[in-house]
Amino acid sequence: MTPLAAEEINPLTPQTAEIVVGLIAFAILYWFIWKVVAPRFEQLYQERTAAIEGGISKAEEAQREAAAALEQYQAQLADARGEAAQIREEAREQGASILAEMRQQAHAEAERLVAQAHTQIDAERAAAVVSLRAEVGTLATQLAGKIVGETLTDDDRQRRVIDRFLDDLDEQPQGQAH
Repeated sequence: MTPLAAEEINPLTPQTAEIVVGLIAFAILYWFIWKVVAPRFEQLYQERTAAIEGGISKAEEAQREAAAALEQYQAQLADARGEAAQIREEAREQGASILAEMRQQAHAEAERLVAQAHTQIDAERAAAVVSLRAEVGTLATQLAGKIVGETLTDDDRQRRVIDRFLDDLDEQPQGQAH
């Protein structure tokens, strides 16, 4: 091998034609990427950005709707709680009024029964007094007849004597009765 041949085939130094072809291929590839591929990538990035922003806006809208629904639910729950408290209070008031009415009716019924009992007692007392007067009168007449020794058959006189005797008994104080 000659030193001249060894210089021509040096693998470390490129040949001028290869450099020119490489530069032209690089320029064509650069132009193709810049004109065709880069706009496509840019369009895809814009679409993705729009989709992400749309998704974010949809999520924000859904979050706003959820917050509004939550507020509405809480308002309805508060209304329901207030209505339940009002119903409980009305039921308590109705129960108290029913209880007071029942007590009043029971009191009125008790007073009516007591008055009826007093009336019945007074009627029975009057009947007992009449019955006792008749018996006392008969016994007094019999006793007087035994004392006097003759029978008192005159009914008018007998009645006057009995009435006088009973009136005398009524006039005497209870501690003095013999």
